[in-house]
Amino acid sequence: MKRQIIIFGIFSLLLFFSHASFADRHGFVRKVVIDPGHGGRDPGALGLQSQEKDIVLNIALKLGGYIEEAFDDVEVIYTRTTDEFVHLRKRTQIANENKADLFISIHCNAAPSKRAYGTETFVMGLQRSQQNLEVAKKENASILYEDDYMEAYDGYDPNSPEANIIFSMYQNAYLNQSLSMASLVQNQFRDRAGRHDRGVKQDVFLVLYNNAMPSVLVEAGFLSNPQEEKYLMSEMGQAHIASAIFRAFRDYKTEQDKLAALQLAGTSRAAATALADAKQETAQRLAEQVVKPSANNDLPVISFRVQIATTSVEKPIDAPEFNNLDGVSFYFHEGLYKYTVGNEPTMEEASLVQRKLQNQGFADAFIVAFKDNERIPATEAIRLQNLSVTNP
Repeated sequence: MKRQIIIFGIFSLLLFFSHASFADRHGFVRKVVIDPGHGGRDPGALGLQSQEKDIVLNIALKLGGYIEEAFDDVEVIYTRTTDEFVHLRKRTQIANENKADLFISIHCNAAPSKRAYGTETFVMGLQRSQQNLEVAKKENASILYEDDYMEAYDGYDPNSPEANIIFSMYQNAYLNQSLSMASLVQNQFRDRAGRHDRGVKQDVFLVLYNNAMPSVLVEAGFLSNPQEEKYLMSEMGQAHIASAIFRAFRDYKTEQDKLAALQLAGTSRAAATALADAKQETAQRLAEQVVKPSANNDLPVISFRVQIATTSVEKPIDAPEFNNLDGVSFYFHEGLYKYTVGNEPTMEEASLVQRKLQNQGFADAFIVAFKDNERIPATEAIRLQNLSVTNP
């Protein structure tokens, strides 16, 4: 118990700063890791005539082929290309060592009822329902095929709420991008492939938890449903699923590449401007030896808010999910509507709001910073505040 408390404390600090600095990770999408779930001695979900490991491998290879054919600038990396067992931690290691920009894990579902059907896409996060938790337990059960799983996964127990909370913190750094990709996948499944949309969900998946990039886990359908099993076993069904994920990847890459280009252009302009300003200031000081006058009247307004939700479609601030919350507002950022509570002058005061919201059930609430109502990294906001104190 003491060890878990220590780990939780460390991860809480990591979470506090990672949200501010990396919650909106930018970068050109140049490497994608495709992860066919299970394999070898781990069959995954079982249908009447099929095994999950075989179906997802076929879908993964089709998906990778579509990406390689369409994009010369994308390297496709697989965690497996044959029927072999790959440890969950090895799958993560492959993605991290290759510095991947996106991780896509492909699976098939199963349920006690044969009536369950449809697709759903998961991102890393705290479990939202017992149904989500059961899916996570099923996928995480792959660790039981690993001889040293208790040591390798820090004593992880799929039935422990404390362990699930700790492991969920890893992927919060890339939550926005993961949600964006997951939403695109579900949109394609619904609108283009004609599959039943079970939505985007969050839960604790070991194959996602330590990935240093946006990551999604796709459940392509239920092998426990005879009709869906037949569809997923067919060449046409596998092509439809792979094509839908490909189109989602295409749209995600287009969006992220545009953002990265804009950021790169903005950084270059900012660097050039800063260099010119520095030269001018140095020359002025050398020539005139005068002290620069105070610019208190021109100091930026720094504020901190607590973000509680991200959506692709605008919602009214009086929507049912925001009931009993005071000071709800939203801002539009990188193609998404992001909802916040509070507008605090210091990080400490925002932390109090964050804890209150977490106690109200918004477990993933995190702090974001603004300068003159424009989103900036929290570290930059704190630097600006410290600068105003040391240079009044």
